[in-house]
Amino acid sequence: MELLLASGIGVLTAAGIYLVCRAQTFPVIIGLAFLTYAVNVFLFAMGRLAIDAPPIYDAAVKTYTDPLPQALVLTAIVISFGMTALIVVLALRGFLESGDDGVQANEGGESEGGRTS
Repeated sequence: MELLLASGIGVLTAAGIYLVCRAQTFPVIIGLAFLTYAVNVFLFAMGRLAIDAPPIYDAAVKTYTDPLPQALVLTAIVISFGMTALIVVLALRGFLESGDDGVQANEGGESEGGRTS
């Protein structure tokens, strides 16, 4: 099970990094979402979640789940949603103003496809 979880985190991270390195804005947004998912799963995995164990300590309960990783992931989900919304709005504004969603490759004003803006 640990190998499957580690492989899933690795695949999400690799796909996210690959998409962030693309020259278009939409794959960058999807890549950032993949990186966010990888970090969230990593935080859950580091929390050593126990199955059928309550997150609140009680004297009658022998094992309980640490609530800190759950709180961290919940906070990360809210922050990543806000960040994704901001990036989508900025990408849409850039596309509407320039007519191209390509990322500038150099300072000369040419995008990677050789088109000028």
